[in-house]
Parts: sequence; structure tokens; C-alpha cells
Amino acid sequence: MSADREGASHRRYIRLRAEAWGFAVGSLLFALGALPWYADAVGAVATSATFFVGSLCFTGAGAIQLLLSGRRPPRAGTARADAYDWWSAAVQSFGTVLFNVSTLAALVAAVRTPDAVGAGWRSDAWGSVAFLVSGALALAAVRRRHELWRLDARTPEAAWLTMLGSVAFGASAAGAYVMPETSTFVSLFWANLGTFLGALCFLAAAVLVRPAATVPASSR
Repeated sequence: MSADREGASHRRYIRLRAEAWGFAVGSLLFALGALPWYADAVGAVATSATFFVGSLCFTGAGAIQLLLSGRRPPRAGTARADAYDWWSAAVQSFGTVLFNVSTLAALVAAVRTPDAVGAGWRSDAWGSVAFLVSGALALAAVRRRHELWRLDARTPEAAWLTMLGSVAFGASAAGAYVMPETSTFVSLFWANLGTFLGALCFLAAAVLVRPAATVPASSR
């Protein structure tokens, strides 16, 4: 392998490590923020800040996944699996931006009125839909895994965990819906539990796709 190819391979490995770490740290922060005892201990502002920082980690990792780790926008002749793979990353990145917006809005609201009933972030419905669509596209990609730009770009286990996490985020968004008649959540329990379980699924997926687990030593 030439020095240029070795350097490019090393840079790509570093980027993949950053991607995995971004998703892992973001998942841990979301899981922490969803714990009621944590929210009670640190207050609405700190809890909202935890979610906001976690969403930034997701967005950074998603940008690396989409732009820097080797994926290219679909074009004429692109294998179907690669098209699914790219669109999955693109839709997920869009979903993380929606989470950025909703977590920042919750943080600003918590700073203004930290003692308000229900203060703090709840799973964003549109962001959760984007994650569900992304998860479905990822599953479609792994069904044709032999066509992917790189065999370890998607693993079945990580794709299923991501989909399960997306479903959990969806359940959280449903539980966080505020009923107009009563101004109460459909289920605060599921709003928190869905976020917590979803974060754990994304954490497990990040661990499974970390470079140490998927990239041959010769490629590092």
C-alpha cells in the first residue's frame, strides 16, 4: 500500500472512530437525561442542556457518516443497497437537526421558566419520524449488503438496533403528546422510557459498528 493510500485509510479510520464515539456519547446523554431521578437532581435547565449536547453529538456523528466516511450521493448506476444506505444516513442527519431545534427550544424555555410544569425536552415527533424512515432504509440496505460500498458499512445487528431505537423514540414522542383537553401528557412514563430505551439501542448500535469491531487491522 502506498503512503498516500495508507494516509487516506488512516484518516478514514479516525473519522469512523469519531462517528462511533459521537453516536455513543450522544446516546449516553439522552439516556441520562431521560432518567427522572437525574432530572429531579439537576433541574430542568441542566437536563435540557444534557439533551441539547447529546443532540449535537448525534448531528456531528451523522454528518461524518453522511459526508466523510465514504458514502456518495446516489447517481445513475448506483447499486440499490448503496442508495438505501446513503438516503438512510441523509434522513437520519435531517432528524438529528430536528432534535437540535427541539432540544434548543426546550433549553431556552427551561432557562426562562425552570419551574414550569412539564419543563424540559420531550421526544420530537418529526425527528422521530425521520429516524423511523432512516431505520427502514438501513434495513433495506442490509438486505442487499453484498452490494454496499463497503461490506461493514451496515451490519444487520446494528441496523435492527437502530430501528428498535427509532421505534422507542416514536413511542416516546407519542407519550409526550400533550392532550389539549387536559394539558397533560398522554404518558409521561412512556415519554421518558421510550427515550431511555431508544438511547440504549443507539448506544449498542454504535458499539457494534465501531471501527475496532468492523474494520480490519490492516485498514487502520
